[in-house]
Amino acid sequence: MTVDLLFTGGAVFTGSGEPLTGYSVAVTGDRITALVPDAEAEALAGEQTRRVELEGALLSPGFQDAHAHPISAGVELLQCNLTETESAEEAVAAIAAYAAANPNEPWILGAGWSMDHYPGGAPTRELIDAVLPDRPVYLSSRDHHSGWANTAAIRLAGLDATTPDPEDGRIEREADGFPAGTFHEGAGDLFADVRPETTPELAYRGLLRAQDELLPLGITAWQDAWVGDGGPGTGGRAAYLRAVEEGTLKVHVVGAQWWERDRGIEQLDRILELREERLSSGSNDRFELGTVKIMVDGVAENYTASMIEPYRDADGHDTCNHGISFLDRDTMFEAVKRLDAAGMQVHFHALGDKAVRDALDAVEAARAANGPSNGRHHLAHLQVVTEADAKRFVDVDATANLQALWATHEDQLDTLTLPFLQEGAVNRQYPFGDLHAAGTRLAAGSDWPVSSADPLAAIHIAVTRVAPGYDAEPLGGTHQQLDLATAFAAYTSGSAYVNHRDHDTGHIREGYLANLVVVEPNPFAIPSDEIHQAQVTSTWIEGEPVYTRPESE
Repeated sequence: MTVDLLFTGGAVFTGSGEPLTGYSVAVTGDRITALVPDAEAEALAGEQTRRVELEGALLSPGFQDAHAHPISAGVELLQCNLTETESAEEAVAAIAAYAAANPNEPWILGAGWSMDHYPGGAPTRELIDAVLPDRPVYLSSRDHHSGWANTAAIRLAGLDATTPDPEDGRIEREADGFPAGTFHEGAGDLFADVRPETTPELAYRGLLRAQDELLPLGITAWQDAWVGDGGPGTGGRAAYLRAVEEGTLKVHVVGAQWWERDRGIEQLDRILELREERLSSGSNDRFELGTVKIMVDGVAENYTASMIEPYRDADGHDTCNHGISFLDRDTMFEAVKRLDAAGMQVHFHALGDKAVRDALDAVEAARAANGPSNGRHHLAHLQVVTEADAKRFVDVDATANLQALWATHEDQLDTLTLPFLQEGAVNRQYPFGDLHAAGTRLAAGSDWPVSSADPLAAIHIAVTRVAPGYDAEPLGGTHQQLDLATAFAAYTSGSAYVNHRDHDTGHIREGYLANLVVVEPNPFAIPSDEIHQAQVTSTWIEGEPVYTRPESE
């Protein structure tokens, strides 16, 4: 047998355990055909074999992001992008510059402002009014759980002091009750009737832009955590279908259909119909819709994450606020039972400890009603998890979907979140070590564009629990750190399992697709506090290079 491609001269992470040394990986066509000792590799090569000399780098299965919003991210990169701004002043300047460069846009839309740049995490309408008083502006926060609007947008939406808070959100207000400019969670939907929708063309361009951003990071598959036909889901389904039809979608995508919390079980019929359309399409292997996303709660920094104990006020006193549960328990239990029975996967947003408990209870109820299944249900975010619930994932057969980049002390956590949680809550932030010690299956994702999509940056924090350049103790203690092999497995074989793609991706094994990534230097051969300096030098999908780092870098 003569192979097409031969990777030699480096370490090989196979998807679990420590990397192998002294081994080569052979590829023929789109498949891995051999993992053999170096001494046997040359016998597989012929004149046409392409040799990739790793020179000590690491060869790994391609990374899979188990929770991302690529189309939203791509669209935002094409709009007013505030992600790189580091202060309120920089954000306002960026808004003004974008508006000046795009004088014909009727609305200024975009995202990326950071809550810790504003008092109380709530920017005001006057900040934008000072540079853009006449054109409406609406910008989502970096975590996408809050929005920032100017007065023109507020008045166009017909909002004033008499506008009540929606059940699933909250309006920041001035002394007389008029909206101050920040709108949390469902309050952002108050602009839906006047804010321009994302066009199908923009959604498609956003998808391709996102793919261009993710391939250099070694990401060969992802689970899109919100695929809809329009609105906040940015027309994701149509964009993916077009990309499949035109052959521009290079990665493998699992689309999580959105469970609309203001509707009931009747939406299940349409969800199953869309799944079946993909199953019969002949291209389900590239883009499938067998997952449903259920938003259980909000986020801690705007006090909407659902907590067992109440939030505290600025003086350290208990309030009456336990956050928001977007679905009542009975409704969620029935939905999860029906989805599980229909063979759908449930992807939960569960951030507060009550949300985590409710989601685990729902999965447990589904198991009791339906028996074991291959649903591979998973809970994403997991900011606060009680010790008791950290031990339940294995019992109910649920996967922990980790957003590891958040598991560190940083300004937003330290100033807007921890002071308003109960005493000792710092020890329960993102308890990855406890979950791993309990035997929980781990997957990993970024929640991009909420935070960077770079798997190596996230792996660095999973291992160290300290952001590069940040002078702090490991968040939650060193016992919450993961070893490097476990963190790598979460981003490869763990996410492949969640994506129902572990039969042919996520591992370096004979017969598996040659979806591979080369990382230099080998992260297993450098100190843990240098992991973030490792970079992807090439990304391969089905045996073909889809990214090669320019030599100048």
